[in-house]
Amino acid sequence: MQDIQQRNATANGIRIHYAELGKGPLVLLCHGFPEGWYSWRAQLHALAQAGYRAVAPDMRGYGGTEAPADISAYSIMDIVGDMIDLVSVLGEKHAVICGHDWGANIAWHAALFRPDVFPAVAALSVPFRRRGPARPLQMLRKAGRLSHYWFHFQEPGIAEAEFERDTRAALRRVLYSISGDAPAETRQLTLLPGKGWLANTIDPERLPSWLTDADLDHMAAEFTRSGFRGGLNWYRNIDRNWELTAPWAGALIHQPALFIAGSADPVIALGSGASALQDLEATVPGLARKLLIDGAGHFIQQERPQRVNEALLKFLGGLPAWRRN
Repeated sequence: MQDIQQRNATANGIRIHYAELGKGPLVLLCHGFPEGWYSWRAQLHALAQAGYRAVAPDMRGYGGTEAPADISAYSIMDIVGDMIDLVSVLGEKHAVICGHDWGANIAWHAALFRPDVFPAVAALSVPFRRRGPARPLQMLRKAGRLSHYWFHFQEPGIAEAEFERDTRAALRRVLYSISGDAPAETRQLTLLPGKGWLANTIDPERLPSWLTDADLDHMAAEFTRSGFRGGLNWYRNIDRNWELTAPWAGALIHQPALFIAGSADPVIALGSGASALQDLEATVPGLARKLLIDGAGHFIQQERPQRVNEALLKFLGGLPAWRRN
């Protein structure tokens, strides 16, 4: 996109591609699945215009960033480590970290692990979840929730084949079907018996207003080149992440924090996400604002860029100067 600089750096032992715009205090933007730096296109411009240095990396395994071969290389420690070292490589000592979806989980844990590097945090769509009493997949099995989509993503090659059969169609279906534009019955996190994730989705007759053909072309080209394996490997470390985060059991996030989600997002409407949203003031004592945008779905910064930008800039502007510089 116009003016946005595309760069590469070596951080935490891997090549990281990132998009950058603006000068000033650093704001690090972490995307989720199945997206890339491009999902932050509207925020890059808004942050730069407001006097911030906005950096949106392709996260580990995505886009132009390196995708290590080993599944074990996609733990939360590795990915948070990427963001910590990227701040240093960018010549900064700290940054406000902002994340969406899986990127929100990374942002929360970056703030939890290294408050000295990340003095404030903003998260979209996924509230902070304290470490549970058992491995997450084990807890889902015990609850009988074997049709949860996390299980479908565990076996290498299965979901990859599903998404890569027609990359553009897969992205079109996923981006639409858990957005606020889709019928409520498609916004589900459980799968039909014996079916993959795409069987739950709808292929829209026309794209929603927030997603153009050019946007979809860009995203499809990125995943056609990189494949989906890197992003899916994040899910294959869910139980391992529980093991690795044992030292932070019961820990709270005390930094100033912002949470934004769409009211129609299934992540906050169902299961553990709903309870985590309810508990957010207790688990994140520094929570400055919890904003639910009526009618919006999961891809909130793309669906409602102006509302997200307004909330993010208000949050950043309210931080003490030492937290912004």
